[in-house]
Amino acid sequence: MNIRSAASSGRDEGRPSRQINIVLRNHETPAVSGTSAISESASPKSNAQIGLFQEIGGELDALVGLDNIKELVFEIYALLQVAQMRSEAGLASGGQAYHMVFKGNPGTGKTTVARIVAKLFQRMGVLTKGHLIEVERADLVGEYIGHTAQKTRDLVKKALGGILFIDEAYSLARGGDKDFGKEAIDTLVKSMEDHRSQFVLILAGYSSEIDYFLMSNPGLPSRFPIQVEFPDYTIDQLLQIAELMAKERDYILMPQAILKLKQHLMVEKEESPHAFSNARYVRNSIEKAVRSQAVRLLNQYEHNSPGKQELMTLRTEDFKL
Repeated sequence: MNIRSAASSGRDEGRPSRQINIVLRNHETPAVSGTSAISESASPKSNAQIGLFQEIGGELDALVGLDNIKELVFEIYALLQVAQMRSEAGLASGGQAYHMVFKGNPGTGKTTVARIVAKLFQRMGVLTKGHLIEVERADLVGEYIGHTAQKTRDLVKKALGGILFIDEAYSLARGGDKDFGKEAIDTLVKSMEDHRSQFVLILAGYSSEIDYFLMSNPGLPSRFPIQVEFPDYTIDQLLQIAELMAKERDYILMPQAILKLKQHLMVEKEESPHAFSNARYVRNSIEKAVRSQAVRLLNQYEHNSPGKQELMTLRTEDFKL
C-alpha cells in the first residue's frame, strides 16, 4: 500500500534530516593514513552511498508517521555502511542476521516498509536481487504429508536473493502439532540455516498472535533479532493519508467531506469489533466515495459533461459511510 506524505514540508520538525546526519558523520570521522575526512566525503563511492540513502530516506520520509520504523531502517543502513568500512580497513565484519518480525494491525504499512528494506539490502549488497515474495498460510501449507515441506522449500527457493514476507504468519501454528502448518514452520527454520545470508525472512501479523507463534518452535525467537511494532495511525494521520490517496487519483476532498470522514473514523476506530484496518480502511472509504461521485455526476449531468473541477471534487454526499 502506498501511504505517502505530501512533501518534505510534512516532516516532523523535531526529527533531524538524514542527509544532514550523514554529512556530520563524515566530518566527525578522523583522518586515516593522512587522508582527510573532506577528501573521503568527496570520493565517488561515498557520494554513491549518500545518494543511496537520500533515495531510500526519501521513500521513508514520504510515509505518514512510522517514526520508529524510519529510525530502524536508518540503523540498518548505518550498520551496513560501517561494516563495509570495517572490511576495507581489515577489521572483522561478521555477517549479521536480518530476519525480522513486523507486529501490528492491518493497514499500518508493513508490506510497504518490507519493499523499501528489500531495495536497501539489494543496493547495499546484502541481497543479490532485492525482490519481495509475499505469501500466506495457503501458499505454504499442503494437503498431505510431505506436500507442505516441498511447497515451502519451493517458495524459499523463489525468495533467494530477496525477502520472503509471510503475512499472518501466526496462522501456521493454529492447528496444533498435527496440523501441516507445523511442517511449514520446521521447514522454514531449516531453510534459514541451509540458506544463511541468501534471503531474509519477515514474519508479519498481530502483535499478540505473532508472540504466540514465535513460542511454537524453540528455534524461532533467536532467529529474528529485529522485531518492530507498527503502531496504529492517529485520526489526523489517517486524514492525511486519505487526502494523499485522493490526490494520487486527481481528486480533492471538500472540507465538510473531510470532517464527515474524521467523525466516522473516530467512531469506527473506537467501536469496531475487529482490529481496525487503518490505511486499508481509509483506502476502501476513498474508493467507495469515488464510485458514489461517479453515480452522482451521471445523474446530475444527464445532457452535458461536468467541468474539470467538478470531476475532481469529492463532496460530503459522496461519503456514504
